[in-house]
Amino acid sequence: MTTEPDDFLRAVEAALFVAEAPMTPAELRLHVGDAGDLPAALTRLAGDYAGRGINLVERGGRWHFQTAADLAHILRREKDEPRKLSRAAMETLAIIAYHEPVSRAEIEAIRGVQVAKGTLDVLMEAGWIRPAGRREVPGRPLIYATTVDFLTHFGLSSRRDLPGLEDLRAAGLLDPVDLALEGLGGQSVLENDGEEA
Repeated sequence: MTTEPDDFLRAVEAALFVAEAPMTPAELRLHVGDAGDLPAALTRLAGDYAGRGINLVERGGRWHFQTAADLAHILRREKDEPRKLSRAAMETLAIIAYHEPVSRAEIEAIRGVQVAKGTLDVLMEAGWIRPAGRREVPGRPLIYATTVDFLTHFGLSSRRDLPGLEDLRAAGLLDPVDLALEGLGGQSVLENDGEEA
């Protein structure tokens, strides 16, 4: 016959469950008060949780819940840390998306600066670009294109859904240099969609 846990025992369990770090008995007392026998409550809870998916354990005078040691391997997962792309990476990605397939030299010609190898590596690690073969010109440079993951990440069904010049202007996303070139009768980089640089 099991007895219902008393309010003190339940309070100790709740305090340990929500704790961000292991707690000493003194720290637990600050949350649950002096209304009960804390060592007995901890011993009972440790017994109640023994053999379950989580255990109440004491390490160095501090108590906390942890995953049962024999189950820890199934709960491990890699943590993806979102990384903010640099301006160079964003510009490179935009050039590849609007002009694909495009070589490094073509990207550099459009950007006006050299592309660091690391920039392309970051975009490939993100799964947004891929090598798409080699250009049939002297030196046979590698060319790059976007991937399905790129379309999925940005909510596009195809490259045709990329915003056009009017969409970018309406959203206020055009670079002042691009607007100045347009005003001088120059052609915007974004207007070359479909043409090879």
